[in-house]
Amino acid sequence: MTQGTFRASGRGLPALEELRNNGVVKNVGEAPQEELATGERSTRNRVARSILDHGPSTVAELAGRLGLTQAAVRRHLDALVADDVVEAREQRVYGTRTRGRPAKVFALTDCGRDAFDQSYDKLAADALRWIAEQEGGEQAIAAFARARIAAQAGAYRKAVEGAAPEQRTQALAKALSADGYAATARSAPRPQQGEQLCQHHCPVAHVAEQFPQLCEAETEFFAELLGTHVQRLATIAHGDGVCTTYVPKTSKTNDNASASTAGRNPA
Repeated sequence: MTQGTFRASGRGLPALEELRNNGVVKNVGEAPQEELATGERSTRNRVARSILDHGPSTVAELAGRLGLTQAAVRRHLDALVADDVVEAREQRVYGTRTRGRPAKVFALTDCGRDAFDQSYDKLAADALRWIAEQEGGEQAIAAFARARIAAQAGAYRKAVEGAAPEQRTQALAKALSADGYAATARSAPRPQQGEQLCQHHCPVAHVAEQFPQLCEAETEFFAELLGTHVQRLATIAHGDGVCTTYVPKTSKTNDNASASTAGRNPA
């Protein structure tokens, strides 16, 4: 989605003062003195921020990224779960499921995401609802969503058009990350078929939940920008941990690119 109020510090970790003043911040921020003295609160926020940046993560993945022991990560996750900042989920498997039980992953809850952004959500939703009522319903919302994307398209277009064809998805991910989406590009389960563009953060997820036209316009824009049809596999607005867009490999630009199942989860 488009740029919101997400504010990350230059060190990649939001200061507690920048987090939204709600119950999550109160629970995470009001640590006992012994936790403050040992840096427990800071580490706990690093764990939450790592999940924000990388999406639903296993204990082993978090330990590797943060340089902590798995036991320490579990302890911090227990506290974050108790505070309703993260929740445990069964790991989603794409493609053929291997033997054994999928590893448990930890994802941010809605309350956890609220600690990082979503300012002015109600105002934005009220404004869009007024547009729908006064200016022509869903078609008016869709027109607004497309105009909003078009107004921000310049930087994304410049980044993608300046990259080699095989690097365009990665270039788009980098440009999205610069706007606060914590985006990555990776090979699809079958790498020979394409890539997955993953946005681990969505500044307007709560509004997009009510107005999927925002997701649809974004997906249409990705298709036009990358020169191929794309398929939205999952969205944060629909309750997934990551906005995931499938980008098939293409040997040439397709001027008639179209978006498939834009902004919606697969059936």
